[in-house]
Amino acid sequence: MGMVQKRKKMHYGDTHLQRRWRVRNRRRDLDQIDDDLKTRSGELINQNVDLDKPGFAQFYCVHCAKYFIDDTAMQAHFRTKVHKRRMKALETEPYSIEESERAAGRGSFQKPKKRVISTQPSKEDVIAGKRIKVEEVADADAVESSNTMEQEMEEEVAKPEP
Repeated sequence: MGMVQKRKKMHYGDTHLQRRWRVRNRRRDLDQIDDDLKTRSGELINQNVDLDKPGFAQFYCVHCAKYFIDDTAMQAHFRTKVHKRRMKALETEPYSIEESERAAGRGSFQKPKKRVISTQPSKEDVIAGKRIKVEEVADADAVESSNTMEQEMEEEVAKPEP
């Protein structure tokens, strides 16, 4: 009559391996991608041939920081939910050092700005001089709410105390 045995923990000592797996699949953060969009999107789309990268580094999605094997795979990627989610995430202004200082109490809170981001142009359009658009949107609701808050503050200041 044997006793019931405790189950084995198969991946108990794999912490050093887990770190390797986690770092291997790491993608660029949103603030790094935003910097790429503003400064060097043309360079990333028109890269030199690199035999070590997928598609010889000729098919690169700047928004997702990902290489593709050919143009059809990249165009199919533009229609996926993953790419659309990344585009939506890039619409808000990325987290910055100034924002962290405001959160720590060294300034007043400012709502992150919304932007309009269009998907990247084709390689031929980039060669012709077209760039990725990153436009800030003037949010009408935000402007109205700030105006009403300012009016309320002025009314409170103007009231004489009894």
